Amino acid sequence: MTGPQRRSQLIDVGRGLFALRGLDGTTIEEVATAAGVSKPVIYEHFGSKEGLYTQVVESEFWILLGSISDALSAEAKPRVLVERAALALLGYIEDRTDGFRILMRDAPPSQPEGAFSTLLSQVTAKVEHILADEFDRRGLSSADGAMYAQMLVGMVAMTGQWWQDSRTPDKREVAAHLVNLAWNGLTGLRKDPELMSDG
Repeated sequence: MTGPQRRSQLIDVGRGLFALRGLDGTTIEEVATAAGVSKPVIYEHFGSKEGLYTQVVESEFWILLGSISDALSAEAKPRVLVERAALALLGYIEDRTDGFRILMRDAPPSQPEGAFSTLLSQVTAKVEHILADEFDRRGLSSADGAMYAQMLVGMVAMTGQWWQDSRTPDKREVAAHLVNLAWNGLTGLRKDPELMSDG
């Protein structure tokens, strides 16, 4: 196995163990045994258990941020962008459950404020620009975009945390209901919401 392949393997093994037991509950011996290597191999690649954990978190952070950023950067109506962002988060949770559990759990030493809160801050900044434009178009105060971006991102993130374990209904139905509430508000809720996008 080449050095990059071994590094990738150790990150994968670490992701599974850290998702199951957390940073403090996982030992370097467990990672070494699961990977079929000696402890010095892990130290050689990452310096410490915390170094491996930081790499796992950073990898998952950039995967999720990239997915949501891609969803928000496409040319589309604001409602469709909200749909795509919700689906991006739910799709990440579905495909990379271990990664999401890690992002939600422990903050690595490099991000003491927490990886997930850092991620949400970056996503909120992107959403704020979208909402500011939409608010301007509707004659509302674009300055309120920051506040509404916090509300919207928080609503999607909390729903994602809930859906991580329930997995019902399916992600498209959850996204449709999220957008129904976000877009129509409680007074305009539709009985059978549907997504407008194909994503």
